Amino acid sequence: MANDGGARMRDRILVTGGGGVVGGAIVRALLAQGHTVRSFSRGDHRWLRELGVETVRGDVADLAAVESAAAGCDAVVHAAAKADITVDPAPFITTNVVGTANVIAACRRRDVGRLVFTSTPSVVHDGRPIEGADESLPYATRFEAAYPATKARAEQLVLAANDDDLATVALRPHLVWGPGDEQLTGRIIARARAGRLRLVDHGHAVVDATYIDDAAAAHLLALTALASAAGRRAVGGGALFIASGHPLPIATLINGVLGAAGLPAERRSVPFPVAHAAGVLCEALWRATRRRTEPPMTRVLARQLATSHWFDLTAARRDLGYRPSVAPDDGFERLAAALRGR
Repeated sequence: MANDGGARMRDRILVTGGGGVVGGAIVRALLAQGHTVRSFSRGDHRWLRELGVETVRGDVADLAAVESAAAGCDAVVHAAAKADITVDPAPFITTNVVGTANVIAACRRRDVGRLVFTSTPSVVHDGRPIEGADESLPYATRFEAAYPATKARAEQLVLAANDDDLATVALRPHLVWGPGDEQLTGRIIARARAGRLRLVDHGHAVVDATYIDDAAAAHLLALTALASAAGRRAVGGGALFIASGHPLPIATLINGVLGAAGLPAERRSVPFPVAHAAGVLCEALWRATRRRTEPPMTRVLARQLATSHWFDLTAARRDLGYRPSVAPDDGFERLAAALRGR
């Protein structure tokens, strides 16, 4: 049974990053609930206009543009982020930290009462295994990449902003995947087709990923929670882990995606020390040559492929009524159908 999440009817919701995979899924879910949606993103997304979404082009680093986009809105879902594995930290700071500060300021200046922030479990991952941990896990004190470091700072800004005038909550969907996703799903498929995909330590590390529909549903549930006094008390100023509730070996996830794409399972593997050393070398080379593309391996990617990380979803179930509806096998079937259709 699918989640029956949603904010109050007839709300006007601003979604930053509405043209992205997560943002786009949230937009579709909001429209299905009868809300009026405004998207704010840098690109021009005709498909959003075709859905009846008001689209505004702009950069979250531009406070005036964000403030203008937030005018007249009841709530904001801040899904815009720089989330790749490039090595230059400056764009991550500009988009993830400055951009989030601008969203908070725009909410205050335009009297927006609710803010749901799309965060990541990477903010607590210090490189060691995480198995069934809950939200009491502290922020990591050391990061090997700009993305988790800047998302941690952005999340802290959002949670600190929670007060009587602006109710805030951060969601940490883990390894979002599904049709249209290029961060995880697309990378797996592209690397396999190019012959560059390898497991690390045979893919034995256990992870709990999040199908895109469940990630979107969690955001609607968060909007609903912040709309009530009881919900604000329960989740306001807090962060919640979101996932499928089905931890599985990362090799199973990778090969499920490959199977959905009609590709053979990946059996080749490299040891973690080799993958990590490759990450160190790639990062150094990319910095030295000032490349803006993604390196084939990074230290963080090596650790994520070799380290178990899955989380206790009790708080999201209790405080949001979150019920993940897409188990991995169901997700693989949906992905296969979407890829065949494309």
